[in-house]
Amino acid sequence: MTAGQAAADLSAAVRAARDGNEAAFRQLYREVQPGLLRYLRGLVGGEDAEDLASETWLQIARDLRTFRDDGPGGFRGWAATIARHRALDHVRRMQRRPAPGLSMDALVDLADRNDTEEQAITLAATNATIELIATLPRDQAEAVLLRVVMGLDARAAAAVMGKRPGAVRTAVWRGLRKLGERLDEPGDRPVAASGVTLAGERAPRKTS
Repeated sequence: MTAGQAAADLSAAVRAARDGNEAAFRQLYREVQPGLLRYLRGLVGGEDAEDLASETWLQIARDLRTFRDDGPGGFRGWAATIARHRALDHVRRMQRRPAPGLSMDALVDLADRNDTEEQAITLAATNATIELIATLPRDQAEAVLLRVVMGLDARAAAAVMGKRPGAVRTAVWRGLRKLGERLDEPGDRPVAASGVTLAGERAPRKTS
């Protein structure tokens, strides 16, 4: 199935779920929940991510009738935005640094979002890899999480974070480059076959 077909199927499920179709809502959950949960784990750590994911889906279920599937990233972008707000509220409520590495300031003022090449898609295959992503500088970490884990393009990721797509591309490129360097170091591989290759990743263009 192509990316376009998958997006069309998800949009059809959104329309059906909005009309009260429970099977369609379950389809949305199956398609989006894995990436959403990994995204939250990258922001707040594993202990709190599942609770925040549940809160996110409760809000999605409540507000789905008012959702219009025409913004950047469609349903996935909307779900990521809700999850991010939940994570930020959680950090403020707990008044502590989220694990494993993004501070409250990171969530409030994360720099940029980004665009990645297909070579990076397998990067988020395991929880260990999510922990490795979270060790990146805060702007690069969330940019990689949104693009690679949630599958959003640069425009959709930028809409979630309130940044420009160009800044997102830069942060993702830098983050993936750092991850590639770390994965090349002995004893620092979270998975046996990470799938991380940066040969096809374009460096951001320099502007005057």
